Amino acid sequence: MTNYKIAPSILAADYANFASELKRIEETDAEYVHIDIMDGQFVPNISFGADVVASMRKHSKLVFDVHLMVVNPERYVEAYAQAGADIMTIHTESTLHIHGALQKIKAAGMKAGVVINPGTPVEALFPVLDLVDQVLIMTVNPGFGGQAFIPETMTKVARVAQERQERGLSFDIEVDGGIDNTTIGQAKVAGANVFVAGSYVFKGDLVERVATLREALND
Repeated sequence: MTNYKIAPSILAADYANFASELKRIEETDAEYVHIDIMDGQFVPNISFGADVVASMRKHSKLVFDVHLMVVNPERYVEAYAQAGADIMTIHTESTLHIHGALQKIKAAGMKAGVVINPGTPVEALFPVLDLVDQVLIMTVNPGFGGQAFIPETMTKVARVAQERQERGLSFDIEVDGGIDNTTIGQAKVAGANVFVAGSYVFKGDLVERVATLREALND
């Protein structure tokens, strides 16, 4: 797949100015806004909920790529659908009923994504690959921004890409954690085509930083 997408992570933005931060993202050529939802249970941090996503939706027409790091995410499907999420991505580790939860996301009119953490075997994804529009491989342990990229996760990206090809499927492969203008190339080679970047893009000039990621993808 050659349709590369960049997804700045709003988790690294200024929480007091989401409207202006979304405008800044729209001034880049990024296709997605990645929105991390954390409940303080599945991961130790807490971020925000569906009401904040609904408020953001009023200020942007970009694709909202909503990543739930919460226990039993199936409880929140309708809330995020109503809030304006375009893609809802949930962890295999967060529910006993991953297949049913993904079906519920699709039924609510959103694209469905499935995620695994660095310590989870890649095979945990295989039973639901035919259901999903996106697979997210975490390239750091979830819950906090600014962590270092874990290169060993690239074997999982490559294995998912291989499985996709062998089964004739067409979902996107996303990576999240430690993505910058160096690591993005490793993820591209492994088979990823959606790249979440937080600290790297927001700790510099956003337009310039996104441009460096695009340049690295074109190398």
